[in-house]
Amino acid sequence: MPAIHPFRAVQYHNGEGDVSDLVAPPYDVLSAADKQSYLSKNAKNIVSVDLPHVPPKELGPPEAYQQAAAALEAMLSDGTMTRREKPAIFAYRQTFEAEGQTFKRTGMACALDTVPFGTREGGGILPHEQTFSGPKEDRKALMEATATQLSPIFGLHPDDSGAATKVVHGVCDSRDPDMTADLGDGVLHEVWTIEDEATISAYRDALAGEDVFIADGHHRYNTALNYLASLEEQGAVPADHPARKTMFVLVGMSDPGLYIGPTHRVLGGMSEYSIDAFQKAAEGILQIEPCDNNPEKFDHEIEHWAAKGHDNVMGLMDFETGLCFVCFPATPDPLEDSFPEKPRAWRTLDVAIIQHLIVEEICEPTLNSGNPVKWAFPHSIREVLEIGKGSETGAGGGAGFAQLAVIVKPTPMDAVRDVSHANELMPQKSTFFFPKLATGLFVNPLK
Repeated sequence: MPAIHPFRAVQYHNGEGDVSDLVAPPYDVLSAADKQSYLSKNAKNIVSVDLPHVPPKELGPPEAYQQAAAALEAMLSDGTMTRREKPAIFAYRQTFEAEGQTFKRTGMACALDTVPFGTREGGGILPHEQTFSGPKEDRKALMEATATQLSPIFGLHPDDSGAATKVVHGVCDSRDPDMTADLGDGVLHEVWTIEDEATISAYRDALAGEDVFIADGHHRYNTALNYLASLEEQGAVPADHPARKTMFVLVGMSDPGLYIGPTHRVLGGMSEYSIDAFQKAAEGILQIEPCDNNPEKFDHEIEHWAAKGHDNVMGLMDFETGLCFVCFPATPDPLEDSFPEKPRAWRTLDVAIIQHLIVEEICEPTLNSGNPVKWAFPHSIREVLEIGKGSETGAGGGAGFAQLAVIVKPTPMDAVRDVSHANELMPQKSTFFFPKLATGLFVNPLK
């Protein structure tokens, strides 16, 4: 693993007390309405800086980023946010409900060396998803304007021995948190500030030699790399320059609170789409079976057909008719001929099947005259239905967009590990590590 460092974070309320009305989810899950909701509670909420342009999928106007930088500078000037005198790392626990159970996911906020992706002696930083240019342009413009890393990157590490998780849990169990936040979404955020060298060293030693897999924040880490590269193009960058470090929250894969949710797909913009045309185009590629026309029952239907021995079982919903189906590939390992160089762990991902079999072999050539299909990436059936009604959500959408929903089970953790170790990238939005890390609990200045 690249070296772990404490950092002089900028925080609200000097890093103490309740900051519920000042922090927010990360920029990439928020809509314009979400932003306004947070600002209506407190005009100095971090979204005033972290989300200057909606949606953040492409580069916004220059004045948006200038206004974000001015908002951050104003909060630093009036004492709303302050920078710590002493470098620290931060134990960070999130308590939440999922599938009828209570989870407590615990990690450590720290800075890692900003190094290129890839394996390296002592451990590297490994991606697992593809990235796209639009979000990276947006994030780089914001980083250049603010000279600050505003949102932590969510990293996973194997932690097979459980040693790192034990250090973090030991801190949380030793005393009350220094800072808390409740955003009203059922997730409690708690932060413990750690300045003593003994604990920092124990945590650093526990992670020695381990790879970090980026769970969430690929665009942000690419931005950190691009920002450093742009500084180097302008001249020598000292070894101790803050841009040579990137803010992460690290969670061990042995942490009992680690939870992965699904990322469904909503497809649209197809000029010749109908559910009948889709079924005809899918003959010999997919086996499609009717099921209960209730999207809330997709989990049950998928499990029912998977129990019959079928792999890659997914749900389908046609928005025009409301008809629901399950589907699975008509042949085992259907991507083997197209991608023989890819590991089987990659070829048998539901999300790879959707992109390369359903979209590229069925939808684009037959139902959209070879043109790209439009996507949205909702995480819940409720969000799928909202997109179907024409809503623009943090996952995408908009009026007249939705035609076909593809419902999936969560990507297994073993698949994330196997694909990353094979130096392969999953399709975009392959995983949803729930809940998202909050933005604003700590930010990392690069000046």
